[in-house]
Amino acid sequence: MTLTRRNLLQGAAAGLLLPMAARWSDAIAQTDQPTLGAVRAVTITAADLAVAEEAWTKFMGYRLVRRGRLSAATARSWGAPALEGAQYTILGPASEEEFYLRFVEQATPEGYDPSQSWGWNKLEVTVQNSIELHERLQGSPFQITRPPREVPTYPYLLAMGAVGPAGEVLNLTWIKEPRPDLAAAKSFVGRVFMPVQTVPDLPQALDFYRETFGCKPSPIRKLPMVQLAVVPLSDGCKIEVDQYSGTNGRPRARVGNGLPPGVAMVTFECSAFDGLKDKFISTPVENEIEPFKGRRAAVMHGAGDALMELVEV
Repeated sequence: MTLTRRNLLQGAAAGLLLPMAARWSDAIAQTDQPTLGAVRAVTITAADLAVAEEAWTKFMGYRLVRRGRLSAATARSWGAPALEGAQYTILGPASEEEFYLRFVEQATPEGYDPSQSWGWNKLEVTVQNSIELHERLQGSPFQITRPPREVPTYPYLLAMGAVGPAGEVLNLTWIKEPRPDLAAAKSFVGRVFMPVQTVPDLPQALDFYRETFGCKPSPIRKLPMVQLAVVPLSDGCKIEVDQYSGTNGRPRARVGNGLPPGVAMVTFECSAFDGLKDKFISTPVENEIEPFKGRRAAVMHGAGDALMELVEV
């Protein structure tokens, strides 16, 4: 079922939805403040769409949803007019959940390293068995960076690290126990349930989510390698926000009048959509591609200048 403002409220009234979804519907009902919902798509730039498509369909079990070329309206709405006519490939998990990977053809700058800039720098993907996936990815275009291991202080998570053919940095996480706040995989490789962003000022970034969307971030955790906090969303999704630890960080520059390289943009559901009109980089357009074709969508700069696409619910 597609979650809209109307059926979220109806479902919550009937007591049919998971606690997290019900809490989000309660927030929609009680305030006119824009509310950030589930992650529904991630847009990744790729120099070779065929390689990305083959890798994700053959080894991750994703299905081809659509191939096409970006319209002028979509490219402008992303603030990337140079990508008018650019080829794209949209993939989705075998479960047909409402989540999509959108690969857009764009050259990758020489020496590009996402760890040297702020923005979306990693995707956490839910899987059904990270040990079996580790075996499947041997000899694949996915470079294993960390074998499966238990996540410290979270014994119900067994995660492995990998880098995909378009340079997408991945945490592939097996949620071994049912958790109402985490999106367990409905197919062997499920959806992105937690995009990870790096920011120059962690407290300021958390204030952005509080003030803009009424989110309630977790306390900041100071780990040996990073300081981070988590922003809970709906439908088992979260955003991890990491403090940049380097000395020469910078916003991720766009390629010409295109998108930032790598994980360029994350798409979220959003209620009270028009309350953010002063923040949109261009006029909202009717969404022409997944997710939720036909709904209005717009793009804004988030914390650390990361691109956020919002789809109206």
